[in-house]
Amino acid sequence: MESQQQLQGPRRPARIGICGLGTVGSGTVNVMARNGEEIAARCGRPVEIVQIGARRDNPACDTSALNISREIFDVAANPDVDILVELIGGTTVARELVLTAIRNGKHIVTANKALIAEHGNELFAAAAKKGVTIAYEAAVAGGIPIIKSLREGLVGNRIEWLAGIINGTGNYILTEMREKGRTFDGALGQAQELGYAEADPTFDVEGIDAAHKLVIMASLSFAIPLAFDRVYTEGISGITSEDIRYADELGYRIKHLGIGRRTEQGVELRVHPTLIPESRLIANVNGVMNAILVNGDAVGPTLYYGAGAGDEATASAVIADIVDVARTLESAPDQRVPVSGVAEGGQNGGDVLPMDEVVTSYYLRISAHDKPGVMSQVARICSDQGISIEALIQHEPADGEALVPVVILTSRAKEGRLRDAVAEIEALDTVEGDVVRIRVEPLG
Repeated sequence: MESQQQLQGPRRPARIGICGLGTVGSGTVNVMARNGEEIAARCGRPVEIVQIGARRDNPACDTSALNISREIFDVAANPDVDILVELIGGTTVARELVLTAIRNGKHIVTANKALIAEHGNELFAAAAKKGVTIAYEAAVAGGIPIIKSLREGLVGNRIEWLAGIINGTGNYILTEMREKGRTFDGALGQAQELGYAEADPTFDVEGIDAAHKLVIMASLSFAIPLAFDRVYTEGISGITSEDIRYADELGYRIKHLGIGRRTEQGVELRVHPTLIPESRLIANVNGVMNAILVNGDAVGPTLYYGAGAGDEATASAVIADIVDVARTLESAPDQRVPVSGVAEGGQNGGDVLPMDEVVTSYYLRISAHDKPGVMSQVARICSDQGISIEALIQHEPADGEALVPVVILTSRAKEGRLRDAVAEIEALDTVEGDVVRIRVEPLG
């Protein structure tokens, strides 16, 4: 018996226009050239690059046989392009490029996390109105298929929480500090020398990059609109080697996590350094690798691990989206709007829990004078705020030192109460400087 495809004849190629020929763009061209037959077989039709928009060539890939325009908006206007792949980065030009392509009836594949996190509500509304798809697997965690896992593999679950190491630069820095005893500045310099960190590393080390990724995953997980401006964000530049040593002594690792959690009061969205028990798998994810731990009510905890960046790792996710979209070209497209209501303008993050209401445990490091009564004062302040002390480390002061570090692990408490307690502790005559505060998550 002849197959349905034989009766219908060969399906026309899916025609791709790529905008941007940097690291990910060149990786996408290379992987498509190398694996074209396998991609076509899995897609059920050929997939062809019909145009590239790039201001300059990239020697990392061979584009000699491809149609290249130096004006990226030519790709958005090209009637022969079915799917526009946006890989230029940034938000201003990228937003206009994507909106132009949508108005011209083109499906979108993007690796641009900032674009989706900051303008996704607008873009998804425009796509829904025009009847086209926006696919963005490559925007989060590089080659790890976390978006498809949340949208498809875990669709039968109520997601309770997720926690991820979703920035490889920050994870590399913390790994170097722990394993080689480097200072933050020393580890950052090493990351820059190796090309893991930009000359201006602010987006990575201050948590902005991770916040972009977190808000995208949280929107899918908790059915809330994209709300980047509601994410609490704290970086790792204040982490010291001393804190890493004390964490080890207490049986923890310090990781820079993006955390989303469903509560009865609202959804927590936060990025910050976190103490994790050393026995957890995610606590042992080191170097530039990424990992996301997702807890569903039916499946329980699941861990997704792999390369969070890189040319071909990210290209893998880009091409997966191209194939998914290409499969829908002759049928109603599967709208990849994260939540119902966003396309119609839904609430702008109204269900996100204020950080003061977040409940977790804390690591506190206090520089105190070596005098009697200090700990009783600290314990009284914590007790007045309803906070218990679960563990304590206090070593003898070094010779000639008047100050002694005191490390405390607290019970679970509201952020607002903990902040008030810290303010009172810092005001004590027996305490010098700021109290170091790092949140603790059991992730179990």
